Amino acid sequence: MILKLPLKPQALTILGSTGSIGTSTLDVVARHPNLFSVFALTGASKVDLMLEQCLRFKPIYALMVEDAPAKQLEALLQSKGSKTQVLRGAKNLDELASHPDVDTVMAAIVGAAGLSSCLAAARAGKRLLLANKEALVVGGELFLSEVRTGGAKLLPIDSEHSAIFQSLPEDSSTWRECVEKIILTASGGPFRSRSPDTLHLVTPAEACSHPNWVMGQKISVDSATMMNKCLEVIEAHYLFGLDPSKIDVVIHPQSIVHSMVEYKDTSVVAQLGTPDMRVPIAYGLGWPNRIESGAKPLHFQTTPPMSFEDFDSNEHRARFPGLLLAWEVLKATPGSPAVLNAANEIAVHSFLAGKIGFTQIHEVNLRTLELFVPSAPHTLEDLLELDARARQTALQVISELV
Repeated sequence: MILKLPLKPQALTILGSTGSIGTSTLDVVARHPNLFSVFALTGASKVDLMLEQCLRFKPIYALMVEDAPAKQLEALLQSKGSKTQVLRGAKNLDELASHPDVDTVMAAIVGAAGLSSCLAAARAGKRLLLANKEALVVGGELFLSEVRTGGAKLLPIDSEHSAIFQSLPEDSSTWRECVEKIILTASGGPFRSRSPDTLHLVTPAEACSHPNWVMGQKISVDSATMMNKCLEVIEAHYLFGLDPSKIDVVIHPQSIVHSMVEYKDTSVVAQLGTPDMRVPIAYGLGWPNRIESGAKPLHFQTTPPMSFEDFDSNEHRARFPGLLLAWEVLKATPGSPAVLNAANEIAVHSFLAGKIGFTQIHEVNLRTLELFVPSAPHTLEDLLELDARARQTALQVISELV
């Protein structure tokens, strides 16, 4: 079947354009000027990069969350004769995500800070490219309800969830009947073979040196602890509507197989490719078409041997105890995944700031879950209050550790 290309370019809002996902998204967009136009770009404080993006892609709006960078960007754009209008403050993110002139939203703001704008895009029925896993981890059923009510099209951008989506039948009503389990692959990060007894010595620089992927600091640390995989298990549960017992993790150091689906007849369908985030980004932008991503093709003749390791070994359990929390919080009180996410954000920030050690990240997460039992959230305000209280609990735990 030959699919028709859209009659007019998709108007994009890119939430988090100055991060690694945002810059990769713009790289793909630049390859298809007839398919996409940039409506709005948002960032936090990287003025020089935002200036460069605005001059190249000419968005109608550019938003900087922080006030001083916004003023600086505005002055620089005016000096260049740019017509891009500069907005400031997180309060305007929701409007740019739900604006009637926007077709597609790339949600790439890291952490719970991106939740509100994701909900706004969902309510407005946008084509929502979800790179912010926390929207589902924190928002859970509330977020999915907004997607259904608003008529949004939710397309996962995480390489693992995109791989699962590409490996499933188009008709989602058949997933529970035909799928035996989904298998998320994990690289194992920089410490896959490091002795668990030495992990307390890990420095922030070591934790941020991923062997396969170029990512921001927070997600790099999450990969090193495998908390990113913990969050991805939770996200997969909500995205694909499967019981947590049907979600497995296997360690695959080469990051060539991005994830797999095992069917009832024992057939396994997998998505493979070079480890380049432009591949799932291009899939989300072009869906249901396939468009050029700019990534290098996979050549089996030169691809190194692929290996797979059981996460459930005693050594990997000792090395990555945080991953096991995924199945625990999904069985616990509603809102527990949001508590875990908040604690982890605080713990990672404290580790990067040199306040706690690498292995204490897990201690903070576990202790916060023990101390703070949430009530089921029913509104965005409930979620934000839950998130704030969980962060306060995590900070209290950290104060007791240092």
